[in-house]
Amino acid sequence: MFQNLAAYRASRSDDFWQTSVPEHWAVLPGMAVIAENKRKNVGLLEQRVLSLSFGRVVVKPVEKQRGLVPESYEGYQILDPGDIVVRPTDLQNDQRSIRVGLVRDRGIITSAYIGLRPRGPWSTGYGHAYLATVDSTKRIYGMGSGLRQQLGWVDLKRMPCLVPPPEEQAAIVKYLAHANARIDAAIAAKRRLVALLGESIDATADELVTGVGEVRRLSTVIADGPTNGVSPSVTEDGTLETFSISAVRDGVVDVRPSDVKYVDASAVRELAKYELRAGDVLLVRGNGNLRLVGRAGLVLEAMPDRIYPDLLIRVRLTAEVDPAYVVTALNSRMVREQIEVAARTAVGTYKLNGADVRGLRLAVPPIEIQRRILGQLEDRTAAARAAMTRASSEIELLQEFRTRLVADVVTGQVDVRALAAALPEVESASAWGDSDVPDDGEPADLDELLVNSEL
Repeated sequence: MFQNLAAYRASRSDDFWQTSVPEHWAVLPGMAVIAENKRKNVGLLEQRVLSLSFGRVVVKPVEKQRGLVPESYEGYQILDPGDIVVRPTDLQNDQRSIRVGLVRDRGIITSAYIGLRPRGPWSTGYGHAYLATVDSTKRIYGMGSGLRQQLGWVDLKRMPCLVPPPEEQAAIVKYLAHANARIDAAIAAKRRLVALLGESIDATADELVTGVGEVRRLSTVIADGPTNGVSPSVTEDGTLETFSISAVRDGVVDVRPSDVKYVDASAVRELAKYELRAGDVLLVRGNGNLRLVGRAGLVLEAMPDRIYPDLLIRVRLTAEVDPAYVVTALNSRMVREQIEVAARTAVGTYKLNGADVRGLRLAVPPIEIQRRILGQLEDRTAAARAAMTRASSEIELLQEFRTRLVADVVTGQVDVRALAAALPEVESASAWGDSDVPDDGEPADLDELLVNSEL
């Protein structure tokens, strides 16, 4: 299957501004197919607060409405089901977020977002699919203006918008609802596999590091630290690299291009204090997800021109221990239980402080046994790690396939009218992009989608 998907990826362009428009489609400016929302919550007519999360506009629970909340919600905008939300800020620094979402519940959302309503020749489903494609193919990042590269209504109202005939819009939305559901099912299956393999690796690590030596506090093997990182404001013309806490993954500090941010070096005092050396250990010291607090990663190579953020805490270890062993032990169930107890006592976001980290208890056998354990762990989990890597790569490939398939369908490069006619009807909520279409069995093979779509 993935051979064909790879060939598809290589054969398509994701720049749909450059596509040839079907002759029977119209091209209109944004103002002809979408209207800007101008309904303010004057008089506090609405109390339900909405939030844009991973491309979905969800109701924000009351218990999460804390932190930087406004003095009054009167300045928020009122949205209704069928409206579309665009997050227009910080385009140059954050190119990972999903910035477009469809509203399903009446409520209010910050006026820092742009609220839109498809009108005239655009259906709600097609309008959402088109704007989501502008976002997913990264065309949105060339549209902003100003120092902070912020998108505004003036950018959207001039944006070229494709307008298929109404019956073709309906076919596109129907086809994409089914295609997205099947791709989602394939991705979910692979994520379950990754999770199960990860649990197997963790269980092996727990077995190997439990009861193998004297149980000691981490403080007894720390040479320097714990030291919190620093988080000056991210800036467009920053010269100093930092990274997000998501770089701490799978027991190592793996800084990928999507993790990198830039800050003003002059805003960081004692720059050398935050340098990272090979063998340093970073722990996530704060997160809203308790399972991520305390997650540990090993710095594999020095990062002299990069600092680490405030929500990470660094320790340097004595020669008595192998840093890779300590990371394995810190991520083990025995230490995780201690971390979760300590983090729950924090107010607001789950957090660890330096005292919590120093007080963690772990088994510390002689260093030759530590290294023997690491070798055993590598041998016993090699097949599982290889399978995880393969499944993760396939997930990325599926996501790329979805992006390009949707772009080709939305822009008329692939005619799906005949295919959609043969598909069962879907509920409007599914057609609006939830990709939650009921299935009568296993998801269709994606090779079949490719063949049937003439891709």
